[in-house]
Amino acid sequence: MAARCKYGHAAFACAFLALLSTDVRAAEVTYERLLNPEPQNWLMNHHDFSAHRYSPLAVINKSNAKNLKLAFAIAIGGSSGNENLVATPLVEDGFMYMTDAWGVVYRIDVRSGTFGRVVWKMDPGQEKIDRNRGVALWGNLVVSVVGGDARVVATDKETGKVVWDKKLDDQRDLTLNAAPLALKDEIVVGASGGDQGVRDWLAALDAKTGALKWRMYPIPAPGEPGSETWKDNHSAWQTGGGAFYVTGSYDPATNITYWGSGNPSPKYDSSYRPGDNLYTDSALAIDAATGNLVWYHQYTPNDTMDYDETGTHIVIDTAVNGTERKILTHAGRNGFYYAFDRVSGQFLKATQYVPKVTWTKGIDPETGKPADYDPTKDMQSYAQPVAKIIAGEKSSGVCPAVPGGSNFWPAAYSERTKLLYIPEVEGCSWIDRDQSRHVPGKFEGGSFGYDSRLASGFVVVDPSSGEIKQRKAMPYADTSGALATGGGIVVTALLDGMVMVLDDQTLDELWSVNLGTGINAPPMTYAVNGKQYIAIATGLTANQKGRVATTPELKNLGTAATMVFVFGL
Repeated sequence: MAARCKYGHAAFACAFLALLSTDVRAAEVTYERLLNPEPQNWLMNHHDFSAHRYSPLAVINKSNAKNLKLAFAIAIGGSSGNENLVATPLVEDGFMYMTDAWGVVYRIDVRSGTFGRVVWKMDPGQEKIDRNRGVALWGNLVVSVVGGDARVVATDKETGKVVWDKKLDDQRDLTLNAAPLALKDEIVVGASGGDQGVRDWLAALDAKTGALKWRMYPIPAPGEPGSETWKDNHSAWQTGGGAFYVTGSYDPATNITYWGSGNPSPKYDSSYRPGDNLYTDSALAIDAATGNLVWYHQYTPNDTMDYDETGTHIVIDTAVNGTERKILTHAGRNGFYYAFDRVSGQFLKATQYVPKVTWTKGIDPETGKPADYDPTKDMQSYAQPVAKIIAGEKSSGVCPAVPGGSNFWPAAYSERTKLLYIPEVEGCSWIDRDQSRHVPGKFEGGSFGYDSRLASGFVVVDPSSGEIKQRKAMPYADTSGALATGGGIVVTALLDGMVMVLDDQTLDELWSVNLGTGINAPPMTYAVNGKQYIAIATGLTANQKGRVATTPELKNLGTAATMVFVFGL
């Protein structure tokens, strides 16, 4: 086997020479490679265990980004008119791995730089479309989830043949949407479907066989720690939600994996589930060997606004008040940026990062709880818009809007600037409680809509201080995500189809293109034969057009263009 190149700029030439080796192209994705990803590759959903979504590649940089052009495009899915792509493509040594809304896995040869040739497709036979955020690479396997079928499938990377297929549906309406997280000898997957009345879970599977190693439910059963925070008399914990829509991060030094849990269900009717509803809407630090909870922080107890916190929890080592700290950061759907000591769980800092927050008066600087949280209350009324919801009144002016803030679209941390880049949505919602909507498969407990136009901002935060350094206003919602690179650029995209490259210090726009169809997927970057590319997937479902509908000029925006677009110099 060819010699392994170490991670970093100095090893860049070595890494590309390795591409010429057939052995390296066929090499297994070992734990060591996941710990130290080669510069040209993007081997896991968030690029690295820390969820930085940062690539050291610098071929595309501030000086030449203006010369970007379309290199090629790849058609993905397309079996119906109500599909979307939300996955991050993975690339290993010139081969791309991508999923569509049917759970189909594609291996695509992108080595030519001029087209993407589909080598094989693994179709798991999923009956209905569902959100699919991508695959994991482990050994010689491509590990994927099969949405509504609640299956995890491992496919041979070279042949496209299924090696193992594990079904995990322990209850009705359970789905799997997050990309799996591959660790040393296990695959961690998160369940979703909480809004349909599912008690969600995290599970670890043996990477070689798919055998279940452990399963952890964020909602405790009666008698377990935290069960006292479900104070109803009709077993609401059994249908209580707590979904995992977005892949977690991981700290190899402690073997702790960090995941954000979803909202309690029914999401708009807290009277059905009085109490804080642990461990929903929480940052969860979990022992990857056992599935045991190490520590937690609940962001919004007794949530009535669908402010789940499934978005990325980013691992950073930085100085806080002059002392080196190992921290965990999160851009909350509820409108606040948070930082914790990731070993102890100690709350460190919260900063409002969206322009308008009305659901609370702020965050307590000592506890990290909402300032108007009252531990003596079974239902939290918080500020006036929330009080109206729990009183059964239709409430406008809930800010940020139900989608957030930030949500499933990931932030990025630049190892170059030591700053966080957070795409956020700006706008407000109305929420109307409906206590008749407590039936399996439709457990929302009400409905919501938008008060007015949705826009967005691109926010820069210094994680060492929690200070907001910059905010760039955007005309449309950004539900794509962020990418940062060693070339001094950050990349994001908007719902109207605009992809843009920004200067990572000034946020000046260096290049942009409108693809003519909505974007919900994060950008990524890779390189082949010394040439760097930026890739992003497109396509909105009809349901997601609700966000676009707040802007009349986009009412006829196309939704069904499920493509992966690849740009280069």
